[in-house]
Amino acid sequence: MNTVGHKQNAAPTVRDIVIVLIVLGSVWGFLEVGLGGAMKAGNIPYKGDILTGLGIGLMAIGFAFFRKPMVLIGIAAVAVMVRQMAVPMLHLSFFCKANSSLAVMLGGGALAGSVAVAGRRIGTSKASRVAAGLSAGLMAGIGFYFIGMRVAPCRYLMSFNRPGGFVAWMVAEGLIWAGLGAVFFPVGYLVGERTRDRVLGWRLTSPGFYYAASGAVIAFCWVASALAIAGGY
Repeated sequence: MNTVGHKQNAAPTVRDIVIVLIVLGSVWGFLEVGLGGAMKAGNIPYKGDILTGLGIGLMAIGFAFFRKPMVLIGIAAVAVMVRQMAVPMLHLSFFCKANSSLAVMLGGGALAGSVAVAGRRIGTSKASRVAAGLSAGLMAGIGFYFIGMRVAPCRYLMSFNRPGGFVAWMVAEGLIWAGLGAVFFPVGYLVGERTRDRVLGWRLTSPGFYYAASGAVIAFCWVASALAIAGGY
């Protein structure tokens, strides 16, 4: 009886959605800046692919919490804000970070579309979760090729601007995004499903800890990201 009552009392509010959205988006942004910068400095391959997979996993946690596709776009938007801190800090053009931001937003939009199409099957079918992650990665890869070519294409992307380039891009990147989405979305969803009631329950049982911990994670991610940007990452 207490468990049922606890779950009912822990029903998410708009404030919960905003807080979790900002927390997950801030973590994703920090990974894009900090981990991405470290991987680039270490010449670690598949940097963008790994970050895409991690982003899908974080969005999956948010979706498991609230089952609202638009939350995924909000998480991606916060990650982009963290990424774009480099523009005012380093006095860069907005387009210097346009393609990386585009990749993040396409990932959020593609995943939101995938889970919206899947509907309630996401909550009951593991196969639907795999399919949602896979299709999101695939759609993001396709969208990034065609839109990225026209926004602010980097040298790497431009290397695929040739006859047969789209097929080569999908083999080199798009299929990897799809595979990582098929793995990270179900994993992230499982994490979110198993932690949802506990995390949202803290708002009732330990509100001070709930808000302090959320604020601390957000502050850490933004400050650490700013320091990483200032340090050349």
